[in-house]
Amino acid sequence: MKIYLPLDSAAVALGADDIAEAITAEAQKRGVAITLIRNGSRGMVWLEPMAEVATEDGRLAFGPMTPEDVPALFDDLAAHPKALGLTEELDWMKRQTRLTFARCGVVDPTSLHDYELHHGLKGLKRALGMTPAAIVQEVTDSGLRGRGGAGFPTGIKWKTVHDARASQKYIVCNADEGDSATFADRMLMEGDPFTLIEGMAIAGIAVGATKGYIYTRSEYPIAITQMQKAIEVARAAGILGPRVLGSDHAFDMEVRVGAGAYVCGEETSLLNSLEGKRGVVRAKPPLPALQGFMGKPTVVNNVISLASVPVIMDRGAAFYKNFGMGRSHGTMALQIAGNVKFGGLFETAFGLSLGEIVNEIAGGTASGRPVKAVQVGGPLGAWFPTSLFDTPFTYEDFAAKDGLIGHAGLTIADDSTDMLKMARFAMEFCAIESCGKCTPCRIGAVRGVETLDRVAAGDPSALPLVADLCNTMKSGSLCALGGFTPYPVMSALTHFPDDFATAKAAAE
Repeated sequence: MKIYLPLDSAAVALGADDIAEAITAEAQKRGVAITLIRNGSRGMVWLEPMAEVATEDGRLAFGPMTPEDVPALFDDLAAHPKALGLTEELDWMKRQTRLTFARCGVVDPTSLHDYELHHGLKGLKRALGMTPAAIVQEVTDSGLRGRGGAGFPTGIKWKTVHDARASQKYIVCNADEGDSATFADRMLMEGDPFTLIEGMAIAGIAVGATKGYIYTRSEYPIAITQMQKAIEVARAAGILGPRVLGSDHAFDMEVRVGAGAYVCGEETSLLNSLEGKRGVVRAKPPLPALQGFMGKPTVVNNVISLASVPVIMDRGAAFYKNFGMGRSHGTMALQIAGNVKFGGLFETAFGLSLGEIVNEIAGGTASGRPVKAVQVGGPLGAWFPTSLFDTPFTYEDFAAKDGLIGHAGLTIADDSTDMLKMARFAMEFCAIESCGKCTPCRIGAVRGVETLDRVAAGDPSALPLVADLCNTMKSGSLCALGGFTPYPVMSALTHFPDDFATAKAAAE
């Protein structure tokens, strides 16, 4: 009997380890031989811990499980009170286009055999038969853009590093996933770490880098352990080392753990931290692609960006580019959270409307109250009201509405949410997390909190100052922290004026 149970952090937080102990104990009690595989999550967080039992018809899902539900797994499965049916036939799974996350929740995360059975290493093997320039061109032609921030074209960044002359080059994976409502990086590292290893190895071959680093946060202990185990397996199998899969290319990598500072999600702050320095933003130029880690040309990409590369190299640039719309190509891992009925990870091609995502995929609010707004792009993303729910989920369409996709984290709020408080939270978040390098961010955020408190107290003279502060921060900050803080503040003020009514009434 083969049973799958996630080792994913969300599932563990909801009691998956207790379920695992109960499964082992029940099997021993009944004298039943089992294979218990701790896999990654399928992304349906509201059903976690979700166990799957392998049958001749496919894997059957059961959840959310409690220890009391375990004995019934060893009886008539069809009669189990938590039976959900075939996992692949669940509506959440059937509606997705899973490319980057195709293996997550399916394979044993640290089994290289499982990985290869599901198209693993095909992209790397193809890359080894190409010139570095041809690999860079393939990634460029795919239309892949950075999945962790502003959506910068990945191929352009790779070409800059490829063309640079240097004795040493590096690949740095930004796995410092600090935005609220984001968990895709963690899910992939916990559930399919070989995908990231393969993507980084391909990047190294493409640009001439022989060393890679995964920079992640100490709050991700399971992801750290899974990545380290997978790296050891890959090294033993010759995927990493002086001769990648027997080729003339050398590439090795390691995991580095940061202390969880939000600003270290910005690439130059990350590089400073990686070098053992204080995590503060660097002025640009020089760009990291020319003078990055240790002053050498460095590719800095997000986890999902690098993990998308193997499928591009396996199935071709045209295949990947065919998904999406406009200049937003491929798929995006939507991370749905907040006051929501169906929270979790949903991978789909760019182009769905925000309303489809919130009302159909996410199922609206968990409270049952009307949706008021959705914040897209983490704590510094803009709040979109329901009047903008026809906006297609693409980089360009969101930018046209003064928003950003960022890491594609969505926080859903119902009509009881006070947007003035949400604006204040964004300012306070920036004030706490600022590295102190830029005056507009360091001082502006503190003054911003004070000014919003004046607005909340009904001071009419404070209202015009909010916009002035936001414009100063947006134009004067070196990194996204101070530069993006105006997005949630100004969107709250623009779209939800009633929440600022006390000060407005006093002004009138």
